[in-house]
Amino acid sequence: MTPPEGVRETFFVSDSTGITAETLGSALLANFPGVTFRRHTIPFVDTPEGARRVVADIQRSSREGADPIVFTTVKSATIVRELSLSGAVVIDLLGGHLRELEAALGSTASEQLGQYHGVGDIERYFARMRAVEYAIEHDDGQSMRALDIADVIIVAPSRCGKTPTTMYLALQYGLLVANYPLTDDDFPSDGLPSTVARFAAKCFGLTTTPLRLSQVRHERRPSSTYSSLAQCTLELRRAEDLYRRNRVPFLNSSTKSVEEMSAVIMQSMRLRA
Repeated sequence: MTPPEGVRETFFVSDSTGITAETLGSALLANFPGVTFRRHTIPFVDTPEGARRVVADIQRSSREGADPIVFTTVKSATIVRELSLSGAVVIDLLGGHLRELEAALGSTASEQLGQYHGVGDIERYFARMRAVEYAIEHDDGQSMRALDIADVIIVAPSRCGKTPTTMYLALQYGLLVANYPLTDDDFPSDGLPSTVARFAAKCFGLTTTPLRLSQVRHERRPSSTYSSLAQCTLELRRAEDLYRRNRVPFLNSSTKSVEEMSAVIMQSMRLRA
């Protein structure tokens, strides 16, 4: 199918899951907000035959528009050479850096496929898994158990980005993160809700714009009081007043990615992975 005019076909090719290629490639693409990219993640390309099949796909898309862009984290030089025959713009996200490390360490990088994507530090891996379990248990105020061991408690009105930020901090950094939804019942008092008030020093607030919140809520409950602009405006004003009264740091999530919000939270709360 011919891509829409102005759309650039982009491939993330990996000898493992493709997560690293997609993450690093997307970080680079984010610097070009005026360009629309149609993304394809192709994992487990670990043989020359598999690479040739990918090349055929890339060449088909090449005939339909501008040269595709290929980001790859494949370690095998043979497979990378196959990909370079596609005629696409091939960006090897590992190659140059591996050569630099080889020179610095006086050692040759392992040729084992997927080594870059492995678990690595097993203790760190299990810490992240424990953090994910903690985040699931404490999502949206479902559990108040063991809040004393939380690294941070995210508080915000519904649909301000609590859950994705919580999960990102857990999975990426192994932090113990709970989140608590602010509702109408929480606002008669000037203080924080009783369930989290004891842990005020761990709290971080999120807000957004009323219009953005209304749009997001409308997708869940269209034409409801919950999604009305008036309700969203009221809840956000109350939440921000609550944060200020209780000296809870907060940020506006409307124009920030999960990665950016997580970085701000970690810096503000002086958290370390």
